[in-house]
Amino acid sequence: MGNPQDAREFEERRQGPVLRRREQVQPGTTDQRLLDTEGDSEWVHTDPWRVMRIQSEFVEGFGALAELPKAISVFGSARTKPDTPEYEAGIRIGGALVDAGFAVITGGGPGAMEAANRGAREARGISVGLGIELPFEQGLNQHVDIGVNFRYFFVRKTMFVKYASGFVVLPGGLGTLDELFEALTLVQTGKVTRFPIVLFGSAYWSGLVDWLRETVVGQGKASERDLLLFHVTDDVDEAVSLVTKETER
Repeated sequence: MGNPQDAREFEERRQGPVLRRREQVQPGTTDQRLLDTEGDSEWVHTDPWRVMRIQSEFVEGFGALAELPKAISVFGSARTKPDTPEYEAGIRIGGALVDAGFAVITGGGPGAMEAANRGAREARGISVGLGIELPFEQGLNQHVDIGVNFRYFFVRKTMFVKYASGFVVLPGGLGTLDELFEALTLVQTGKVTRFPIVLFGSAYWSGLVDWLRETVVGQGKASERDLLLFHVTDDVDEAVSLVTKETER
């Protein structure tokens, strides 16, 4: 008879595409662990399970937004207060984009995002909010007609780009800057084609533009033509005209 120890050393079990041998063999079967009513729940926090969650977020986002007409994503600060010029500009931009034939997509939060959604809704257009899970609860603003909440920033940012024909960027903080530079990088590297980016509010954006020109381009970290990837304006009609003109091309 063979040694039982030898048998254990060469024991193997296939679990779908995975082969396990010797000490790596797990007791029971996959179905058994699925159907057991008791057991360790830590598996819901493992990377393979996260992949499924990520996949489900892409599927839900694609399904919710696939039938949108052409759209523009509007970004801006969640801290923009109502009854301020920036908030009023957001309302006018949202309405003007609808009048130009676009749906309006925002991050779904308060402030500038709420203003753009409000403008779109009041113009009887399609008002979309793509929310994000944060440690401090925001929730989707009341002017959102189609809303999707995401766990993962990178899935959400994919939706902003995939289902929009361009960006209008109102004054905002770190989140707005993240979205702006992501879009600039995608256009610069050719990952998206002819994607207009309009910065609204020259007084707010002038310092950033000067730094890009004088420091980033000036030190050879970017090229002069990269400054043509975006436009700066203080005029609502011009902002809408710029994104419309670019998307028509």
